[in-house]
Amino acid sequence: MHEAEYMENETLIRLGIFLGLFCLFALAEALLPRRARSQPRSTRWLTNWSMTVLNTLTLRLLAFALPLLAVGAAVDASRNGWGLLNWLDWPAWIEITATILFLDFAIWAQHLITHKIPLLWRLHRVHHADCDIDVTTAIRFHPIEIALSMLLKIGLVYLLGPAALAVILFEIILNSTAMFNHSNLALPLWLDRALRVVLVTPDMHRVHHSTHRHEHDSNYGFSLSIWDQMFGTYVAQPEDGHDNMAIGLRWQDERPAKLGWSLRLPFDKL
Repeated sequence: MHEAEYMENETLIRLGIFLGLFCLFALAEALLPRRARSQPRSTRWLTNWSMTVLNTLTLRLLAFALPLLAVGAAVDASRNGWGLLNWLDWPAWIEITATILFLDFAIWAQHLITHKIPLLWRLHRVHHADCDIDVTTAIRFHPIEIALSMLLKIGLVYLLGPAALAVILFEIILNSTAMFNHSNLALPLWLDRALRVVLVTPDMHRVHHSTHRHEHDSNYGFSLSIWDQMFGTYVAQPEDGHDNMAIGLRWQDERPAKLGWSLRLPFDKL
């Protein structure tokens, strides 16, 4: 498939995989829940889905102002010979692997930075304010944060110069693993231990959504667990245990489940 065809089919490919995996993880967490819910699913899901619709519209508007989003930037960089990988004659499989590792590390670093810079934390705390964590938490982000994240990815793609296919694969892996590790899924402990050697598991990422500051300032990975293990930000288990730990931030009430409140949160006082 040529790059032009990737561009034409990217949306359908990603949407089909996203919806299929969302349904799979939603069913799995309903059949094998890790924790009891503290809030009704209907209200939270409506808000979280509404936010992802707004995020999609935001990216569409961004595409009008800046026609080349991440995949388009890869095509443009290839045509113009921009970026490191366009100067190197590496086999395709090495280029794809290097792209996925580079971008996954970049997203890990971006995530860490959003916790450290107050202005960015104002945006990111919308994600953390969810009082439950399940597959829809993976799509709960403020539209401004989504736009800034896309701008970062565009810049990184021009710097790296990966093939369009590599960027599409990375986006699919990122979205898929984010839904997996946000899901309220009870994995067997032996499987969790085996998977988290490389991948971020639901139990590992749940620590990151703890109300305790020292815990939500850990386990920043969305896909690979190796970055947290390498850079000393890995916390294996929550101090209160998975059944008793509190999820979210200080707003332990119905407000985080409301769309208007969530969209206004970055502009409220800390």
